[in-house]
Parts: sequence; structure tokens; C-alpha cells
Amino acid sequence: MKTVACVAVLCLLVTGQSAEAAITCGSIVSKLAPCLPYATHKVAALPSTCCSAISNIKAAASTTADRQAACSCLKSVAGKYAGLDLGLVSGIPGKCNVNIGYPLSTTVDCTKVQ
Repeated sequence: MKTVACVAVLCLLVTGQSAEAAITCGSIVSKLAPCLPYATHKVAALPSTCCSAISNIKAAASTTADRQAACSCLKSVAGKYAGLDLGLVSGIPGKCNVNIGYPLSTTVDCTKVQ
């Protein structure tokens, strides 16, 4: 229940998606709910459901506008959610063997994502 509340708060906090993108920040944040326990040190092992979420986000972000919107969303969430371990977050795609095409970082320039 606490995770659902955190996701709901994140949905309310996050803005900045591209108007052209088909993927929404709210859908990205919802999909990433299984990653929160790992990213906040509540569990030691990365859940397979988190890796499924990363794969689903990559598949949903099929255009440059989608990838830039996803990047902006993830960057914004990472910067606003104080409980996240950004070191763990940045390593999630690699641990899942999913190349999303940009680093999960608060300093990434999402306008350069192709």
C-alpha cells in the first residue's frame, strides 16, 4: 500500500512530457512501481517484475519523441523522489540486460536522446 501511495505522489509531481509523445509519464511511473523497493533499499535483490517494467517501457518508447519523454520523466522522478538511491537506479537497465538508449541520471540531456 505504501508503494502505491508513493507512485501516486510521483504521478502528481511529475510533469514535462513531450506533447508529441504517445507514452505518458504517469504510465512510466506506474510501470516502475516494482522497482521502488530495490531503488530504496527495501529489498536487496532486483525483482524480475522491475526488469519486465524496464523492458515494457523500452518497447512502449518506440519513437524519438517517446524516448525523450521517457527520459525526461525518469530524470524528473529521480530528482524529486528523495528516497531513491541514484546509484542503484542507474544500474537497473544493465542488471536487467536492457539497453534503453540513455543513462538513468539526473544530469542526462534528454533532448539528445534518439
